[in-house]
Amino acid sequence: MRATRLHDCPAPAKLNLFLHVNGRRADGYHLLQTVFQMVDHGDMLHFDLRADERIVRTTDVPGVPEQGDLIVRALLLLQAAYARRHGHPPPGIDVAIDKRLPMGGGLGGGSSDAATALMAANALWEAGFSREELMALALPLGADIPFFIFGQTAFAEGVGEALLPVEAPDCWYVVIEPGVAVPTAAIFCSEHLTRDTKPVRITDFSRHTMNRTDSTGFGRNDLQAVAVSLFPPVAQAIDWLSAHGDARMTGSGACVFCAFSSEADADTVLQQVPGIWRAWKAKALMHHPLNTVLQVSAVIE
Repeated sequence: MRATRLHDCPAPAKLNLFLHVNGRRADGYHLLQTVFQMVDHGDMLHFDLRADERIVRTTDVPGVPEQGDLIVRALLLLQAAYARRHGHPPPGIDVAIDKRLPMGGGLGGGSSDAATALMAANALWEAGFSREELMALALPLGADIPFFIFGQTAFAEGVGEALLPVEAPDCWYVVIEPGVAVPTAAIFCSEHLTRDTKPVRITDFSRHTMNRTDSTGFGRNDLQAVAVSLFPPVAQAIDWLSAHGDARMTGSGACVFCAFSSEADADTVLQQVPGIWRAWKAKALMHHPLNTVLQVSAVIE
């Protein structure tokens, strides 16, 4: 019997341990190198099959219309792919979201939500799509979504879609939300953005982190200089957190993070964060919590 619901499905945040812009393609997309690291803090999604074929987001998300939500768009793509493969559409799904990650924070919240939705629906529908097929299906919606489906710490190149597994330290992070939303387009369109960073090799990152207990010190975030010039709260958060380690921005902003070798060290810093900011700690995740959903059927509730 097919399962009818999957509740408490995590959509973890990601951090870019470094982010280099190596060039720009003729179509305007930027060539990047980064290491994506998931952490154990994020949104939580809940899925229930419907009696009809509609995809319905049952939670209001301020500033994100339902039909523009990456979750809904991803599920519609998978529903259409299912219909092509099986000759008939699957049942619809109600999606509820416990939203914790801020918009415009560089944490990949919307992309992670969409990836979790694809993995959960693939299981609920018993659709049979492989990890690679789901990654290819999701890529047109955004380069971060395939990473979450890939499901482990990854060295990424191209526009972010060329992924290789990489080891990173099993450390803790303190993340500060400066309280502003940084639009990705504003950063990538800036004439001040550095676009010619020399490419590195995956072995360069691995060699640097091999004997470390945290993820600090390798490379930089090329988008950070533009973001701090446009959004002073980001600069202020970096300045404060830098007193405790190698603080940097994740993604295109606005959130700022710093790595620590132990939870106790992270707690010590977290307790000192000024009250003007929201801050939290998180542990590095080596694998996505839903990795097994792609290999086993959903549990019937």
